Amino acid sequence: MDKNIKQIRDSFPILKRKINDSPLIYLDNAATAQIPVSVSKKMMDFDETYRANVHRGVHTLGMWATKYYESVRKKVKDFIHAKSEREIVFTSGCTDSLNLVANTYGEQNIQAGDEIVVSIMEHHSNLLPWQQLAMRKHVKLKFIELDQEQKLDLADAKKKITPKTKIVAVAQVSNVLGCINPIKELAQLAHQNNAVIVVDGAQAVGHFDVNVQELEADFYAFSGHKMFGPDGIGVLYGRKKLLEKMPPYRLGGEMIANVTREGATWAPVPQKFEAGTPNIEGVIGLEGAIDFIEHVGLDKIRQHEQDLIDYVFPKIQKIAGLTFYGPQNISERSSVISFNMQGIHPHDLATALDLEGIEVRAGHHCAQPLMETLGVESTVRASFAIYNTQEEADKLLSALVEIKEFFQNELR
Repeated sequence: MDKNIKQIRDSFPILKRKINDSPLIYLDNAATAQIPVSVSKKMMDFDETYRANVHRGVHTLGMWATKYYESVRKKVKDFIHAKSEREIVFTSGCTDSLNLVANTYGEQNIQAGDEIVVSIMEHHSNLLPWQQLAMRKHVKLKFIELDQEQKLDLADAKKKITPKTKIVAVAQVSNVLGCINPIKELAQLAHQNNAVIVVDGAQAVGHFDVNVQELEADFYAFSGHKMFGPDGIGVLYGRKKLLEKMPPYRLGGEMIANVTREGATWAPVPQKFEAGTPNIEGVIGLEGAIDFIEHVGLDKIRQHEQDLIDYVFPKIQKIAGLTFYGPQNISERSSVISFNMQGIHPHDLATALDLEGIEVRAGHHCAQPLMETLGVESTVRASFAIYNTQEEADKLLSALVEIKEFFQNELR
């Protein structure tokens, strides 16, 4: 094992535990990544030394907490290369961020005769808000389909995105297919038709460098728990001129400028969208996650994950009876591999792997329209992170062969 990878693994205490008397091999990173000690300590430090509410008190702890909280906003701005920290809204997660856009910008700007375009590979978080908006507004929801290589069909996108389109919503990386979508090209198509693009970046941030300005994204959403941070914290990036025109999503404390008996005026962005006491500890943990990622290096993370896929994918393809989903070209994939084994239900396969201490995900992955398109009800998904190793990949491969042989013998 690479010495640097061992040092990284040592900072994740959970990787030392056993599952069913076997060393834990955690391959469900697309759902939730693990947290390093540095992130846990940063959150604990907040609780033990300067815990207070933000934007409210004039006392010392309140001012410290507020200063720290707002400094993280600037760090996030720099991390995703936004233009201003006022374009960074803290939310409870990627789902919350996407619902915010649908229920503010969408409600405000979608009118009869308009169209909304999404891809068929979207996670339900980036489908249901638009589906429900389309139903409320009685407008058409159109799907960009897959091409023959099970990637986003850019030619179909050019047909679906028209002058009637007002919103294009698409994931930068599919949580099932592992394909990396051409966001900049889609953004340019959207803008040529006077539409905005909303990007689900949950599977991209923390895996490779994301530059929202270069992508020409109008809105970009991601979650802390998929990038070595805590649960319950997320980010919505939005172009400042768009955020300023949008109505607030929730009403309450701290998102107001003034309240009278007759009405209220709203605080400037981003506070306008952050009603109530925020997840301050989560924001502090998000900073810790960014610090960890920047310490390791996004180039190193991307290269390590790519090396693992380069190693695993050709070998796993040689196991007879396995069907894979997504592009076959490894350079076009993220660190996600979804597959099914002939004659074995995905849940049974995942359970059998769990008996060996190998944690993978089985199910529809909150992407049921995609499952229907693929002609399956569910798949098994293995997703790799910086702390996974070639040795763990070998154990996955050998376990799949053993499980296949066991079930074949049982069925005879």
